[in-house]
Amino acid sequence: MAFGSTHPAGGERCPIATSFSEGTPHVAPHHPHATRPPSAQAIAFYEKLGFTVEDRRDDWGWAKLRWGECRVMLDQSINVSQDAPRGAVLYLYPDDLDAFHAQARANGLEVPALDTTFYGMREFRIDDPDGNRLWIGQAKAT
Repeated sequence: MAFGSTHPAGGERCPIATSFSEGTPHVAPHHPHATRPPSAQAIAFYEKLGFTVEDRRDDWGWAKLRWGECRVMLDQSINVSQDAPRGAVLYLYPDDLDAFHAQARANGLEVPALDTTFYGMREFRIDDPDGNRLWIGQAKAT
């Protein structure tokens, strides 16, 4: 089941928002980096979210995952130190949060209940097996 809408040039839209206009999330092809080494468990985790492996080099500690026009790279080579703290959050904006949430659970991920935040988003938050933080949400319907 796909959760991105159709991109004007064809294919699925990336679920990662890059800007807002009049309260509606818009997306563009995006290449965020998660800075922990990609374990087999992390790659399986992203596949359960709907991503596919486009390329992978275990000897580098690197993988590129794809969802429609969106690519996410998991890369240990950019770490200055394995013990350095990580503070980044990858926020995904699927077009249908309820369907995305249900699919993640159906695919065996332990996913918390959806929550409505004080800032007007319905969302849930999870960590991938390598410790990268994901927030997945949608603007609350008015």
